Amino acid sequence: MTIDKASEQGGAPGPGENEGLGRVAAAAFVGTAIEFYDFFLYGLAAALVFGREFFPVLGAANALLAALSVYAVAFVARPVGAVCFGHFGDRVGRKAVLVASLLLMGLATAAVGLLPGYGRWGVWAPALLVLLRFAQGFGLGGEWGGAALLVAEYAPRHRRGRWAGYLQLGPAVGSVLATLAFLSLSLTLTERQFVAWGWRLPFLGSLLLVAVGLFVRLRIAETPVFARAAGERDSVPVRTVLRDHWRTVLLGTGALSFGYALYYLASTYALGYATGQLGVPRTLMLGMQLLSAPAGALAVWCSAGWSDRWGRRRTVLVGTALAALWSLLLFPALESLQPELMLLALAGCSLLLGVLLGPVAAYLPELFPTRIRYTGAAFTYNLGGVFGGATAPLLAGRLTASYGTAAPVGWYLAGLGAVAIACLLALPETSGTDLSLGQLPDAPGPARRAAAVGSEPAA
Repeated sequence: MTIDKASEQGGAPGPGENEGLGRVAAAAFVGTAIEFYDFFLYGLAAALVFGREFFPVLGAANALLAALSVYAVAFVARPVGAVCFGHFGDRVGRKAVLVASLLLMGLATAAVGLLPGYGRWGVWAPALLVLLRFAQGFGLGGEWGGAALLVAEYAPRHRRGRWAGYLQLGPAVGSVLATLAFLSLSLTLTERQFVAWGWRLPFLGSLLLVAVGLFVRLRIAETPVFARAAGERDSVPVRTVLRDHWRTVLLGTGALSFGYALYYLASTYALGYATGQLGVPRTLMLGMQLLSAPAGALAVWCSAGWSDRWGRRRTVLVGTALAALWSLLLFPALESLQPELMLLALAGCSLLLGVLLGPVAAYLPELFPTRIRYTGAAFTYNLGGVFGGATAPLLAGRLTASYGTAAPVGWYLAGLGAVAIACLLALPETSGTDLSLGQLPDAPGPARRAAAVGSEPAA
């Protein structure tokens, strides 16, 4: 089968549209890494210091729970940000919205680093922390969807998974940078210095990273698929998404919730639980999380490429099934207090999360038509965060308190994994989708498949 240049992209490309693909991928990767660095900083600080800094009157256990509750605020804000940024991203353009989301996230993160603690401002300190955490989530809600579309709408459709893999490396790199920042401070500062002012430095450093991200993103052009669809703007994208694509949104949310839950339980909650209740040194836990991160990055890169050959859904299904089984081992391994087993458990989670998350940046945009793609992809992705990332640490805390061990948390994760598998089986395969073609609303079976793919996948 021969493939002309027009069939390789989401639609017929204009002259030179592929020339800047590397720059586009870099812009998506850098911006997403910075935004997730900002987002992950709070999780680490919540597990290590925010309970004492902003909720000292609640006692150690309740202070950690309160800090994690504020942590969950950002997940509630993310779908709101997805709708707002998605509205303008679908009507005005992808590039301008991505610049705005990066600025909002960076400024809110830096402000956390300047916020006085409870000892100086009383109840105003945690109140403002909630507000800034909401702003973080609001900004991130518009980030991932726009960055995914930026790459997906530029990339050749037979290699869209591979190019979208650059974006999915962003969260892994952001997590490594945040962990490395806290580990470096833990090794160079005394406990008193770290609690007094050291934890603020990574938050303030976000301003420098945002400057780099803005420089990269301001140099790219609007995506060709969006530019060619100039006459197809939707007046209220979220209304169309909820009316015509509600089934895809619900199934996508269910499919992604497990990955969110496993990630935040294996990072934020595991860090707080191991250091606070098991007595594991902070530097040891941060070091093991740092050592396990490369496995996840490698798996993201491999699975993103595999999805172009094997299909998006199949790749995510394999990763989800294996990760659900592995999650049963996570907390028993941590409670063994044997560093080798603890590292193996964390590295396994990181690896399998990379497999299931690698194709997502190509998969979600392929499920929605151009005129509502930003809103649909961003809303689905971030709604998965609400049901997975926001609730999982809180439920894990309750389960651990009730049973005196975190082992039941593994069964909770396995249950979420089973739900995710059922949702994925109900979604269509989209590898090879022509992103410039119109798509039917959530019609089941062959009609939905034909609308999603539009033409024979490129070989």
